Amino acid sequence: MNDRLLRAARRQPTDTTPVWLMRQAGRYLPEYRAIRGNIAFLDLCKHPDLAAEVTVQPVTRLGVDAAIIFSDILIPVEAMGITLELGDKGPHFPDPVRSAADIDKLGVPDPVDGTGFVAEAIRRTRKALNDSVPVIGFAGAPFTLAAYMVEGGGSKSYILIKRLMFEQPELAHRLFGKLTDTLIPYLKMQVEAGASIVQIFDSWGGALSPWDYERFCIPYLKRMVSELKATGVPVIVFGVGMSNHLRLLKSTGADVVGLDWTLPMDEGRKVLGPDVAVQGNLDPLHLFLPREELDGRVKDILRRAGPEGHIFNLGHGILPPTDPDSAKFLVDAVHRHGVALRQGTLGA
Repeated sequence: MNDRLLRAARRQPTDTTPVWLMRQAGRYLPEYRAIRGNIAFLDLCKHPDLAAEVTVQPVTRLGVDAAIIFSDILIPVEAMGITLELGDKGPHFPDPVRSAADIDKLGVPDPVDGTGFVAEAIRRTRKALNDSVPVIGFAGAPFTLAAYMVEGGGSKSYILIKRLMFEQPELAHRLFGKLTDTLIPYLKMQVEAGASIVQIFDSWGGALSPWDYERFCIPYLKRMVSELKATGVPVIVFGVGMSNHLRLLKSTGADVVGLDWTLPMDEGRKVLGPDVAVQGNLDPLHLFLPREELDGRVKDILRRAGPEGHIFNLGHGILPPTDPDSAKFLVDAVHRHGVALRQGTLGA
């Protein structure tokens, strides 16, 4: 197996810098669109053969160092007994969670009974890849999932979830606790199915002040990270707009902290220290730069991150209009310049 990513997550030497891309299996790939055109998104997530097929597509086309299982962070939420609608305009919960009674109605599902198709997709992905690269399992963080559930979908202001947290903190903690009780076995199921590393996405964590994040989010992330690390796999935590939360993310005990593009990698390194690996942090829109400029951005990030304990990635998901050839150029550039970085020959 190409184990660069696993070695980097553990801050061990690698021959070059490993790279994968958030949302690497997605709408920017024509082969993905060919499949997606005939099936609803949620149905695709629940079809192990097709989910495995689209998981493998970017590994084949781009040469990335890992496959992240094709799924959605809201899959385990649906299994808790709340109606989820996923369309082109994003997720929608027609019956949002707003009261103690709503929280009480949510179950803590058996992961195999409620989401076993994810485990089966992981097994089929490993078989299709012949274990050539690791498979990344993932889940959303409790706050991000709760935000969707309480707001009823995406939000720009997060008024409803924040009011719940500030006006009825005991209810918020009950919801976060129930989500954590669901997510830990869900991720453990993915590990048992063959995921070699897992990522926790707190996509909307940057909407909270560091004070509120420490109070409402860190205790649950610490639980998740601790129980997952006990299985022997490395754990990545990532959120958008969280440059002021890095010390908190480090406190979770995660092996890797993902950075978005708003903080230079070397500055993030200074905050996190030598005992945590880093992931990131190219702006997804830099894939629209001329190739020479994109190449320069790759070199700059590699130089700032250093040769060990760095997984190259975007600072958020790859965007649908992206040219797959630009993504391929990026992956090749990371691998090529990662070797030069280790040889001391990385130019300007």
